Amino acid sequence: MEDYTIVEKYQQRKNKTIAVRPFFNPDKQNMGLENYSMSLYDGVYHEESLACLEMNGVKRYVTGLNEFAPDVKRLAPGEKEIKVKEIRKVISQLEMDLAANVVDPEDKEFWNKLTLLKPDNDKFWSKISLRCGNDPVYLDPETDPYDLIKIYAIKAGGFSIVAKSLKDARKSNPIPKFYLDTIEETIVTRTEYSKLRNKALVALEDMYTKNTTKLMYVAKAVDIDSTQYTKNTPIDIIYENMDHYINGEGTENNKKRAAEIFIKVSKFNMETLKITALVKDCLFYRFITHKAGGWIETLDGAVKLGKRQEEVVDFLKNPENEETLTALLYKVEPYWNS
Repeated sequence: MEDYTIVEKYQQRKNKTIAVRPFFNPDKQNMGLENYSMSLYDGVYHEESLACLEMNGVKRYVTGLNEFAPDVKRLAPGEKEIKVKEIRKVISQLEMDLAANVVDPEDKEFWNKLTLLKPDNDKFWSKISLRCGNDPVYLDPETDPYDLIKIYAIKAGGFSIVAKSLKDARKSNPIPKFYLDTIEETIVTRTEYSKLRNKALVALEDMYTKNTTKLMYVAKAVDIDSTQYTKNTPIDIIYENMDHYINGEGTENNKKRAAEIFIKVSKFNMETLKITALVKDCLFYRFITHKAGGWIETLDGAVKLGKRQEEVVDFLKNPENEETLTALLYKVEPYWNS
């Protein structure tokens, strides 16, 4: 029982690990390093000092632990009060750990009684830096006060080379070399695509077993090569192609976007799906075409259908334009039935 408790405690501690990890995007070229899940060459490190902003000769370090910082001042009154209490609590603990100076967070003269962690103490803050390479830099805020400082600084944007989360790293431009991995946030971000993919695959399986005609129209709607699908295309081929599409192996190589598009299109009703497929194939076979002024028109130019494919779909769904719809279906359906 005692051994089990030790293992359990180790696992709990392991699950709370916080680290700065290298960030790489396998879909973005980075001198070939992306093929090896690396951000930098072996033995290469990036070291950066804490960001410092200077205005009128006054320096302000981006620490995430300054209640007078602009980002804190901009908070709504209730949020600001909570944030100030959090900052003072952390600073009070750090002041005690690093300078053996006990200051009550509720003290009206709180900032004046600090000896080390005052926002303008250039000698202290200028020495805070972060050195990162291909190996994770583990941070333990519970036992190392400097690690706690670095975590707050990263979340405040104090280090340009480190994104504050995996989600932020994926959205950042330029792409950062590293990101802060706080387990819970990272897991949520990593599972976003998995959830979308699984939802898309459920929709694919449902159409495969219950409505193969709808699946054909969905394939036509999402695949750039829509004309390859007809009513005689083996359903297993369509299934396989859509499985590849959902996994980013088709005409849309962004996996998340591919899954999102498939889910969105799979929710269309049959009328919208059929007309969407019709518009794509009519453009391919040139039964409708792009004309001057950006309009998509019938081949003889008698009818202006819209300037975008979505507008053409809406135009053809309108009962008033049934004649045009019927004429286009008459031209395309022989290809669908072949």
